[in-house]
Amino acid sequence: MVKLFIIRHAESEWNPIGRYQGLLDPGLSERGLKQAELLGRALEKEKIDVVYSSPLKRTYQTAQEIAKRHGLEIIEDRRIIEIDHGVWSGMLVEEVKERFPEDFRMWLEEPHRVKFEGGESLQDVFNRVKDFLEFIREKHWGQTVALVSHTVPIRAMLCALLNVDLSKFWVFGCDNASYSLVRMEEKRNVILKLNITCHLGEWYVQAHHAL
Repeated sequence: MVKLFIIRHAESEWNPIGRYQGLLDPGLSERGLKQAELLGRALEKEKIDVVYSSPLKRTYQTAQEIAKRHGLEIIEDRRIIEIDHGVWSGMLVEEVKERFPEDFRMWLEEPHRVKFEGGESLQDVFNRVKDFLEFIREKHWGQTVALVSHTVPIRAMLCALLNVDLSKFWVFGCDNASYSLVRMEEKRNVILKLNITCHLGEWYVQAHHAL
């Protein structure tokens, strides 16, 4: 089997203000840096053999807090990078709702049908994360893997792991600096933990009050 920790990056500078990031590259906020530290401590006693990360700052900075506690190098992989939001990138949620009302509605209600202008579709993300998961299964059988990614590819991964239709994409919680634990077996995948945030304590509460 493979034990797979699926981790969302800690709070970025843009998360609290609701700005779409996509492939743009803001770093972690002050609170995010603290969240990443708390996450690293929470996973410190786990046996982790390898750490993968999206190459963007917010994921890489989060991965550093995990990797350094296990004496590991971070392996960057673009298959787990955030969805390319195309023309939405850098825009605030309210701006998107005003300029692209139908696309915004579809993203919330029918995400499997969305293709971002100048960017990716959710199916594009699903295809690349599914390829990544198959790679992990083959390369790291018998090991424990930690990967640090973003909300869209993480939800797509969970759909792939559980054979859930992409139309149900939003049913999975995926908070900043959260982790989920999956056991990849020969014939099935088992979700052992989902969207764990208890290690954040008061920082989690404060972050949610800021949204």
